[in-house]
Amino acid sequence: MIKILIVEDHTLIRAAITRLLADIPGFKVIGNASTDEEGVLLAKELMPNVVLMDIRPPFIDALEATNRIIRHNPDIKILIVTARTDEPYPSRLLQAGVAGYITKGCTTEEMIHAIHTVHAGQRYLSRDIAQQLAFKNSSKTQESELDKLSLRELQVMLMIVDGKNIQEISEKLCISPKTAHGYRYRILNLLNISSDVGLTLWAIRLGIIKEHKLQAI
Repeated sequence: MIKILIVEDHTLIRAAITRLLADIPGFKVIGNASTDEEGVLLAKELMPNVVLMDIRPPFIDALEATNRIIRHNPDIKILIVTARTDEPYPSRLLQAGVAGYITKGCTTEEMIHAIHTVHAGQRYLSRDIAQQLAFKNSSKTQESELDKLSLRELQVMLMIVDGKNIQEISEKLCISPKTAHGYRYRILNLLNISSDVGLTLWAIRLGIIKEHKLQAI
């Protein structure tokens, strides 16, 4: 039996997926969450095999939820089910450890196949996502600004634009304040940005966070 947790903010979509999977032999929906934070808590409590998770702005929430779920239990497989196919969503979430990425326009058969695939320990990507990533990897064009950052640098950047100070970042990531300062310096240098406010404006421009986050700086 594959135990499934659904993380989706739209009530009708959440209910539709729940009803759909309830009729599939070998599947059991054990929980529903309307927010990323609720999804993280339920994943810890219910211990699903597979988490079906949508992503929506701000991107920081989805990435943080992914990191927290996998850090608590690496055996949980996260399958992204979303309408967001544009970069940096697919590549960065795959780097963070999600097991699969499909779109809300997929067929019932594809969703079922994707769930079975990730539960078996394999990666599953919808065709359009796979083609997009293949094109990106083979392209000789200049890398995007976001691609300049390593996964750890991305984590630090997201925490900075979320209003976290150096002490909070060091405690969250289990690194020294000096190391956290070093990451901050490298991020600003790589992006040619002079301040945390400038970094936040940059993140808003890329759609990584919402504009209201600027109030936290």
